[in-house]
Amino acid sequence: MLTALINGTIFTGDRELKGNAILLDGNTIADITDTASIPERASVIDCSGKYIAPGLLDLQIYGAGGVLFSNEPSVKALESITEGIVKSGTTGFVLTLATNSLEVFKETIRVAKQFRHPAFLGIHFEGPYINPAKRGAHILDCIKKPEINEVESLINEAGGLLKIITLAPEITDPGVIKLLTDNGVIVSAGHSNATFEEARAGFNNGITTVTHLFNAMSPLHHREPGLPGAVFEAEKAYASIVADGIHVAFPVVSASKKVMKERLFLITDAVVAVKEGAYIHVEQEDRYTLPDGTLSGSKLTLLKAIKNCVQHAGIPLDEAIRMASTYPARVIGTSDRGRMEKGYRADLTLFNSDFELTDVFLGGVRQ
Repeated sequence: MLTALINGTIFTGDRELKGNAILLDGNTIADITDTASIPERASVIDCSGKYIAPGLLDLQIYGAGGVLFSNEPSVKALESITEGIVKSGTTGFVLTLATNSLEVFKETIRVAKQFRHPAFLGIHFEGPYINPAKRGAHILDCIKKPEINEVESLINEAGGLLKIITLAPEITDPGVIKLLTDNGVIVSAGHSNATFEEARAGFNNGITTVTHLFNAMSPLHHREPGLPGAVFEAEKAYASIVADGIHVAFPVVSASKKVMKERLFLITDAVVAVKEGAYIHVEQEDRYTLPDGTLSGSKLTLLKAIKNCVQHAGIPLDEAIRMASTYPARVIGTSDRGRMEKGYRADLTLFNSDFELTDVFLGGVRQ
């Protein structure tokens, strides 16, 4: 079925277009053309007053729809999480699990192998190979130094589902990083107390991104720049950031953007309220915490993060959209998401001038 979206402001990933139409043919984008060229057989949807963005991509989210995956590893849980994430305007996500036992990690992999959905892009293990000095809300007893045999068993168990792993470069041997990258796993530095030199060595050894910049890591100091200083200098490395004004103050989001430019991308780092289990998240007005008050996750959606970047960090709308679509697509190396071009997936996020979500198209289907 051919569908034409008209009268919206289109953000393709590198251009802002008005007066054009997006043609969707099945689950792909057939063309972006002028309205006079719309085929007669096309079903037309009027998007007046709406912004049309590439489907948003979240590389760090732990749950949705009232379900935290690590607490409830089941296909039913994955279905609820995916439904909740898509309803928020995100059309692709890497489901994240914080530090846990190896048995829990392997169980979540086993369950995830049974689940198929176009929005589910794989798993992100945040830990357990992190620095206990920067554990944040992570379980201390499960934190460990990576051993190559154990990492290899995780890779083999995952069978390609493991997309990202967050680890501390200062406790990780270069051989472990090479093993991961050789098997297509993106290695991200995070929950780390690395010095500038230790972090730079990690980037030289194959680490390509940083997890939630400034949170749970060595600080940027004028005498010891730490992990933030190292990623600022690393010209090819990316960093994610939680733009809620709580995890990172908005002036710091703005300054980081000016330094990193296209290398800074948005994540939600979102959790849900959980009253029992390994991770107990208490819902506050604008965040989640552990029972002791430790910050444990955000209440963001990616669309809210875009809004915050525009309204509070001085980032232009088109660039804020890229931070939640085009750039994360680059990080995970997907070739058919994150932009609106002929042949790309017909995943679209539509919202109005108040940043209210109006429509989501996933594979050309209106959700």
